[in-house]
Amino acid sequence: MAEPDVQTRTRSSVITARAAATFDPEGRSVAAARAFVRDTLQGWGCSDVVDDAVVLTSELVTNAVIHAGTAADVRCLRTEQGVRVEVADRYPEREVPVQATGHAIGNLDSEHGRGLLLCAALASRWGVEYTPSYKQVWFQLDMPERPVGTRSAGPLLPTALLPTADDRVRVAVVQVDESAIVEGWNEDAEALFGYTAEQTVGKPLSDLAAWPHTPGTSMGIVEALRLSRWEGSYGIRNADGRVIPVYASHLRVRDTQGEPSTVCLLVRDYERAVIQTPPRQAAKEASGENRTADPFEVFIGSPAPDDLDGLLQRTVERSRDMLEGDAAFLLLATDDETELEVRATTGLPSARQRFARVPVEAGAGRYGSARLPAVHDDLAALPGAVPLLTGTGMRSVVTVPLKVEGRLTGSLGVAAEAPGRYSNEQALRLQFAADRIALAVESARLGELERLRRGSLSFLVEASDLLAGTLDHNQTLALMSQMTVPTLATWCAVYTIADTSSEPELSFVLHEDEDRIDGLKALLSKISPPEPLPTPGARLWTAPADAAHQSALRTSMRELTTGSSAAGSGVGPSLATAAAVGGETVVLPLVARNRVIGMLTLGKPSDDHFRQEILELAEDLSRRAALALDNARLYSERTAISQSLQRSLLPPELPVIPGVEVEVIYRAAGEGNEVGGDFYDLFPIKDGVYGFAIGDVCGTGPEAAAVTGLARHALRLLAREGLGGPAVLERLNAAILDEGARSRFLTLLYGELRPQEDGSALLNVVCAGHPLPLRLRQDGSVDPAAEPQTLLGVMDDLDLYEQTVTLDPGDVLLCVTDGVTERREGTRMLGDDGLAEVLATCTGLTAGAVAARILRAVERFAAAPASDDMAILALRVPEPQA
Repeated sequence: MAEPDVQTRTRSSVITARAAATFDPEGRSVAAARAFVRDTLQGWGCSDVVDDAVVLTSELVTNAVIHAGTAADVRCLRTEQGVRVEVADRYPEREVPVQATGHAIGNLDSEHGRGLLLCAALASRWGVEYTPSYKQVWFQLDMPERPVGTRSAGPLLPTALLPTADDRVRVAVVQVDESAIVEGWNEDAEALFGYTAEQTVGKPLSDLAAWPHTPGTSMGIVEALRLSRWEGSYGIRNADGRVIPVYASHLRVRDTQGEPSTVCLLVRDYERAVIQTPPRQAAKEASGENRTADPFEVFIGSPAPDDLDGLLQRTVERSRDMLEGDAAFLLLATDDETELEVRATTGLPSARQRFARVPVEAGAGRYGSARLPAVHDDLAALPGAVPLLTGTGMRSVVTVPLKVEGRLTGSLGVAAEAPGRYSNEQALRLQFAADRIALAVESARLGELERLRRGSLSFLVEASDLLAGTLDHNQTLALMSQMTVPTLATWCAVYTIADTSSEPELSFVLHEDEDRIDGLKALLSKISPPEPLPTPGARLWTAPADAAHQSALRTSMRELTTGSSAAGSGVGPSLATAAAVGGETVVLPLVARNRVIGMLTLGKPSDDHFRQEILELAEDLSRRAALALDNARLYSERTAISQSLQRSLLPPELPVIPGVEVEVIYRAAGEGNEVGGDFYDLFPIKDGVYGFAIGDVCGTGPEAAAVTGLARHALRLLAREGLGGPAVLERLNAAILDEGARSRFLTLLYGELRPQEDGSALLNVVCAGHPLPLRLRQDGSVDPAAEPQTLLGVMDDLDLYEQTVTLDPGDVLLCVTDGVTERREGTRMLGDDGLAEVLATCTGLTAGAVAARILRAVERFAAAPASDDMAILALRVPEPQA
């Protein structure tokens, strides 16, 4: 492909890296192109634009390899501004819809133009380029701007005004795991507090901390360590038992395996300037007058968190501190405005409350109770007034709405353990703060939704490819589960329904912790499956959580009653299973072709809830999975029917013929075919007489197999009526011609075998248009054992005759179909002479060994798989035992 000048395309941008690949015009190339772009951009450190680049590449490569039917050339270029991806195909005359031509690209259901629509929606810049030999679509994704350089600076101060510190400033670095257990303790920490690392590692940090010292701090140190960031002062008890005031900065991080921990930097309290975040100074106008401070910055502080979760967590912490409360919470409205979703809490069991949804009243007064500030002096007098605080011990609460342009977007509340703590004046103070941050919260929320939408689109594209790549029923079930766990849920179970009269059956269970799968499967097997309702969307299912809790309770009571260790051994697994399924569980119907074919069940661990966006994504996935599962079911059923019918066309077990060795090898061409146009048979006619046949119907596949069945059954019936070989074939010829348009011509070798008392075998054979049988003598000579005659299914009147052949001890009669003799490699063909040469090397071999050697010779003759049906029948008269 001729490539345009790179410098011209990028408008003189400096290219710092590039990568290119070509993908063949086949379906799996789309997934390969996505993987190539994802790996390339992540390797360049451009993770911010990976999702958009993968989605756009998927659409453009699909257009090239599927719709245009050509190879796709994909090139990635990294510049100072961002990344540019180019997708070219070899079909330049294909019409490209663009806005200027009047073609609409806004129809999402259209198969054409969708890639350009996504380019217009997601890319910073994009375009289409043509040459006489190729068409190229490119898009540019700019990297988001990030602040660099100086974050803060102070004025030049006289030495006397600088903060006082010891001769050597020591910064203790303490790292604690998710349970607040110390797992890191540096030398400065040992010098400051007198404990060695061996004395502290493995112990809770709360054993050393004298908490709290920071004014207004009502939480414990364990709760503070779980926050994404915390800064303040408290005390550490040193080895002598004295409390050393320290100033600390906590930052919560996660390691490469995703495990969270908290890094704590601690200095002596009077050296706090070393790690303390400098306060934001009010900016000044050029004239020297002070500007009015930004109310948002005044409330949130600086720097403001750049992510939604960080902003919400900072908001509830500042709200709680401002009103000196014991807890605070913030709820955001869901997209359909029917529920409020808990997004941040402090002082409450956040793991239990996060993403919990609180319904709001319907009708004209929707959100009526949340549109104005509200103060509850005593929640004990009005149970359920604030559902979020039920069972938390909070007595008084003040709540205010978050509004943007008059539209309610959320609710902010502060609660206290004592009644009567809040007044209307405090409610107005909290409302003032909520007004300051409402717009920033809504902007961050919309940004998060946009990222989720893009991630969801990429997820569904990948899921559709995976589900479309298999027609195996069990593999489809496994893929469904693996796509949902742990991306959408902690565990999942798939129920399938065979037909309208069948009950749902538990078909697959998966948990993100493999050790929990068996317990979860046992639990679900004991409870009734969810009702198979066709109603779209997710619905709650409480049965698993109830059953798990009851099982754990019974096990615990049994242990307390018996007091035996054997009874107590089941408590651990029972409690673990109860915790695994104790959260929210939802059921999504799997509907395909207007029938419920199963249910997809998703679950969370104890006290956890699903986000609305996750449920919507799961609903989209369930629709795709249902169709894939039903396609796999239909394919499996039809394959089973086809194989059953085909097996009925094969002869039963071959009879044992006294004094004669028999071996048959049969291969049908085509995937999933057990029977084709070639066939064989060996059957007893009467005492001491056996019929054998090998034939080839014109063509392959089911149509040829139908004539195969007719021929094989007719031969048996006619031969047992006492008719000779020519008469049998003449009547079979008439039966084939009676089929009319469905008839197909047939080559057939038919014979009757009579073992003799002297150890030889007498054969009467008729060769109707079939490859001639070959006789191998003991001396290694090979010669035809019959003469060619007219094939069947072409003419009404046939003049057939039979020939007599005697097989002496040690002789072999080899009968094959033309799939053997017409085996090709380029212009070469095995042929009758090649077959005779192979047979000549089989002197002294058994019938099974002869057939196996012939098959190996056929397979090795050409590298490509055989494209024609093949049958090999070997008859051998063994030599007498000495």
